[in-house]
Amino acid sequence: MRFAQKYGKWAVIAGASEGIGAAFAGALAERGLNLVLVARRPEPLSELSTQLGVQTITVSADLSTADGLAEVFAATEDREVGLVVCNAAYAPVGSFLDLDQAALTAMLDLNCRTPLLLARHYLPAMAARHRGGLVVMSSLAGNQGSPGIAAYAATKAFGAVLAEGLWSELHGSGVDVLTCVAGAVATPNLREAMAKPAPGTVTPDVVAAAALRALGRGPRIVPGALMRACAPLISHLLPRRTAITLMGRASRGLSAP
Repeated sequence: MRFAQKYGKWAVIAGASEGIGAAFAGALAERGLNLVLVARRPEPLSELSTQLGVQTITVSADLSTADGLAEVFAATEDREVGLVVCNAAYAPVGSFLDLDQAALTAMLDLNCRTPLLLARHYLPAMAARHRGGLVVMSSLAGNQGSPGIAAYAATKAFGAVLAEGLWSELHGSGVDVLTCVAGAVATPNLREAMAKPAPGTVTPDVVAAAALRALGRGPRIVPGALMRACAPLISHLLPRRTAITLMGRASRGLSAP
């Protein structure tokens, strides 16, 4: 079955203004899906929508809030949403004890509450139609404790585990669920936060392409050959203490944007 037939007519991309979200928008437009592009800043969304060659709806909303989610649900009320990409995320950097409580709460809402409620809103209709898909973006930081980004890593673990559980629950229903567990990705935010690219850094286009190829083939994908090789080593073969130490060293190069 062609991609657009299985996952059309509309796809919702949360966190679509740049980086991985914009790459998903381009890849899905090439596959013939109309797009609901969601992010806080309206200008990048409007610019992106003019480049895609498909029908688009832009929703400028803060998805860490109930009102922001309500705006998305209202914008798609009369449209058949067949694919949802949960890419919106917030990653405050620094010692947990030094981070502002409001920032931690906003991160928890955006990184955990938002994909949970997007899934709960859109999956029932997909299951009733026996077709559809959900992609939840996660991170290799969530595979173990990650000093310097401890709370962010924990939220990414939540998203990955949620998606894997939903993959099993919906397996055989016609609805495909995938968590895309990315390593370093050359997004604008990462360029601001790191002095130099990490080994194995991939482009947003590589991430989006890997996720869409893997959708319907299993519960999890790690984009990039180096990251795919390193992930099981760090997660399963190294002693837990060593894995945490390595992730702490990797995060030392990060700075708050």
